[in-house]
Amino acid sequence: MEIGLLGATGPAGQALAVRLASVGHEVILGSRSKYRAMEVRDKLLDCWPKRDLIIRSADNAGAAKGEVVVIATPWDAAAATARSVADHLHRKVVVCMSNAIAQVAGEFQPLVPPRGSVSASVQAEVTDSYVAAALHHVPATELGDLDHEVVSDVLICSDHEKATETVSSIIADIPGARPLDAGGLSNATAIEAFTAVLLQLNDRYGTRVAVRLTGIED
Repeated sequence: MEIGLLGATGPAGQALAVRLASVGHEVILGSRSKYRAMEVRDKLLDCWPKRDLIIRSADNAGAAKGEVVVIATPWDAAAATARSVADHLHRKVVVCMSNAIAQVAGEFQPLVPPRGSVSASVQAEVTDSYVAAALHHVPATELGDLDHEVVSDVLICSDHEKATETVSSIIADIPGARPLDAGGLSNATAIEAFTAVLLQLNDRYGTRVAVRLTGIED
């Protein structure tokens, strides 16, 4: 599958790019600047020279031409980025992995975007796209380390069955990752906010935590 990543030059976007490419997907790594995307793409391929990674570079509009599109921008740019490439997103599955988080007095705290979640704000901008919230809780370092499996559940929220099924299929390709249907897009509010708790745990205990839920059979 050809997957376009918008705003993918940050740590999370880069990690997702190499992980998806490592399991056979064709990745279009996008950025506001096609030259920045090209620079990051070359760096990633140099990091994993023995891997047969198919990663192309483009500006965000070029990346939005993928079959499935992931928004990996900072949270306050996600909706505007979706709006800027809306013509390329008609009836496509669009994944939002952005979290609205701020650090206040040394602690990570969730912010509440105008529509309750970043994902809902993206859906409001691309009303005929199938938006899903996912990949909020997977540590970027582990996601981008192709020598090890990703030990994490991935909670997926969407109002569209097509989006939930498509994203679940992509996540299931990643060794160690388990996709879980966490309900409608309204639940993205809690899922995005919970990221602040995980970041606080990382800071407190000097580690990188991921979500793994018990009681659900594989």
